[in-house]
Amino acid sequence: MTVHSLDQLVTEIRGCRICVEAASGKVLPHEPNPVLQVVSSARILIAGQAPGTRVHASSKPFTDPSGDRLRAWMGVNEEVFYDSSRIAILPMGFCFPGLDAKGGDLPPRKECAPAWRQQVLDLLPELQLVLTIGLYAQNWHLGKLRRKNLSETVENWREYHTKLSPPVIPMPHPSWRNNSWLKKNPWFESELLPVLQSHVKQVLR
Repeated sequence: MTVHSLDQLVTEIRGCRICVEAASGKVLPHEPNPVLQVVSSARILIAGQAPGTRVHASSKPFTDPSGDRLRAWMGVNEEVFYDSSRIAILPMGFCFPGLDAKGGDLPPRKECAPAWRQQVLDLLPELQLVLTIGLYAQNWHLGKLRRKNLSETVENWREYHTKLSPPVIPMPHPSWRNNSWLKKNPWFESELLPVLQSHVKQVLR
């Protein structure tokens, strides 16, 4: 099927069953439930990793403590965050990938981004800021510009924010699992977050 509009594409994505019917590895251990928030007028893109258990249950992105922290980092409330006309939320994997042996989330499914991501991005012409949350999103959106690990990539956020169009701000995932990283890198809150909040406010004005 040839996709002519973002609405058509989103309808196709919501019905996607690649990770069940044409999986590149282990089959998704539950029914697919693609979660995304995207409208062509969006000015900010949140490029995340994949839904967790709570988001899988709610079918709404970032309905968990990570979402609370991300909204605080951005300086926005839930009403603004879930205004799809202004903010798009596009994870690297649209479905909850399941849990590993230790109870942590598995990585985003490998089938998802190659099948859908660039098609969606091509239909978001108004983007003025991209937030890459975590390693997988940074690998995709920064490519060869990323550093050897997440910490070094985030440390060099000024380069991506000033030289790329639209500007990109790389960030760690707002999960509690990264509390120790935040303590070791106080510059993230003192230097990066004020710029992030100012840019978000400017774009959404």
